[in-house]
Amino acid sequence: MKFPLYIAKRYLFTKSKSNAINIITIIAAIGVFAGAFSLFIVLSGFSGLRDFSLSFSNEFDPDLKAFPEEGKVIKISDDQLAKLQQIDGVEKFSKVIEERVILSYKSKTNPAYIKGVDENYRRVNQIDSSVVFGTWLTNSEPQVVIGNGLSRLLDIGTFNYQNLLKIMVPKPGKGAITMTNLQDAFNTRQTIVSGIYSVNEELDDKYVFTHLNFAKELLNLKENEFSAVEFKLKPEASEDQVSDEIKNILGENVLIKTRAELNDALNKMLNSENLFVYLIFTLVLTIALFNVVGSIIVMILDKRENIKTLHSLGATPNQIKNIFFFQGMLMTGLGGIIGLAVAVVLIILQMNYDLVMITPNLPYPVQMRIENVFIVLITIFTLGFIASYIAAGRSKKALN
Repeated sequence: MKFPLYIAKRYLFTKSKSNAINIITIIAAIGVFAGAFSLFIVLSGFSGLRDFSLSFSNEFDPDLKAFPEEGKVIKISDDQLAKLQQIDGVEKFSKVIEERVILSYKSKTNPAYIKGVDENYRRVNQIDSSVVFGTWLTNSEPQVVIGNGLSRLLDIGTFNYQNLLKIMVPKPGKGAITMTNLQDAFNTRQTIVSGIYSVNEELDDKYVFTHLNFAKELLNLKENEFSAVEFKLKPEASEDQVSDEIKNILGENVLIKTRAELNDALNKMLNSENLFVYLIFTLVLTIALFNVVGSIIVMILDKRENIKTLHSLGATPNQIKNIFFFQGMLMTGLGGIIGLAVAVVLIILQMNYDLVMITPNLPYPVQMRIENVFIVLITIFTLGFIASYIAAGRSKKALN
């Protein structure tokens, strides 16, 4: 094995008498370099975009969320609440109420979802850090915090006591009811907007936050009725174990989802995009490795007399084949590793010095992940192995 490897290194690093062969070899090496470089850059960029996209949901979605498997409300007794607090893996939990409502401000109306939250909500989620105007909810008066999108649609600001925001929800009932006054069909409350939050376009156009008791009063819910319970777990806690304990306390009719399951559609979309981009750039890399095949075949033709000499001196056909196989692997490995190293340096510079900006205040998000390094190395060496093996097989014809 040392003999073929030694000859392969001599062929690769020794300048050929033919300039055409030298140029073809350089082009092949540059192709491998560019393929490894671009593949790692793209994977790191998509890793950054994935974390950037999910960071918005991390501000809104809890580690675990328990809600009724059927219906809109779950009944939780004081004894059950006390047991939930005693679960080892639970750091904090918050009781919430969610329902579709109609917002009315001056002459404008818009549908939305009201979300009543208790005093622990800010310890479970980080939504209050997203308040861009005004303040989070206080206990001084009925208040709401609305999304930036809703504030633009309704043209509403904060702490406007002259024009209060109306929140309307249909009254529960059975069958058709004839109303002489349409307003009698709705529970209506007036409230002041204390703050405006901004997370992402979808959430900003959807949710209005308010106090839990205010939401209960608006929706005519009982003291022990809630839409869901959201949990923040301790860092060392097991999601599966805590989920089982919650289910034992609240009953089998309760559905429990993790943050990833709450964002299942977003995760599937991001994973699909990442896979498609990887396949596209792998195809580009495959095309680039055709240059390696061509370079080795041309080298075999150029070294035809040397091959016959080596064969006469006792080299077997497999040893001669291994010479050009190792040459292809060395070319692929060196080009890939150098390309990967340059890409790693560039990603580190982007993470520390913001070389590329999306907006004047927002750098392009990238993420350095060890799995991306292994993906590039495995892809490069697998494709290089196939290309080198195919090209090296041509060496046997040079013996004829």
